[in-house]
Amino acid sequence: MLAIPAAAMAQTGSVAGEVADETGGVLPGVTVEATSEQLIGGARVTVTDGSGLYTIEALVPGTYTVTFTLPGFSTFVRDGVELQSGFTANVDGVLAVGSIEETITVSGAAPIIDVQNVVTQQNLSRDALDILPTGKTYWGYAALTVGMTTNIAGGGHDVGGSVGEGWGHVEIHGSAASDGSVEWDGMSFNNNISDGGGSSKQFFMNQAAIQEIVVSTANMSSEQPFGGVGINAIP
Repeated sequence: MLAIPAAAMAQTGSVAGEVADETGGVLPGVTVEATSEQLIGGARVTVTDGSGLYTIEALVPGTYTVTFTLPGFSTFVRDGVELQSGFTANVDGVLAVGSIEETITVSGAAPIIDVQNVVTQQNLSRDALDILPTGKTYWGYAALTVGMTTNIAGGGHDVGGSVGEGWGHVEIHGSAASDGSVEWDGMSFNNNISDGGGSSKQFFMNQAAIQEIVVSTANMSSEQPFGGVGINAIP
């Protein structure tokens, strides 16, 4: 049997922004390069458009360095950009007139507000998964979202691993069990019930292999065919 991943919740993030000179004038034709140890196949490169805007999509979660270059201007580097699944980090560049060999590096807090996407989701990093005292299960992670209701075989709520892994489902904001989806890196493995949805599943994950858990609760993209809770494990 061949398992083919269907269109699913985003497993990747993006960086986007505007590039201008020191006077605020937008700069078209700037080469923008995103690099990370997590990237396979080398850096991702694009060029700003006529309005000085750029977007680099389909970036795996991780820490990135974004470099801006244009002949006649100093190189501008923004490092320490943290990307999560489904998150678009706004990274603007400001280029000063000078030699391209001159480099201006900006370090600091990574963007934490996504101003381009409307999806409501909670991203749990590997550090959070290790530190938080929850049952290391899909339902235990989903229960960390405010307003979530869990229904697990063997008990209604898993408190610190009291119930353990098993089949079940979660709801939020009045959603039905059949509206949910459970995914591993974007590939659904939930038990299809009713009209084809459902967060119930029989596949037990190896939580040590997970880099991030994404719990989506509202305003999902058209990639997700159901309107209920979406839980996606990113290995």
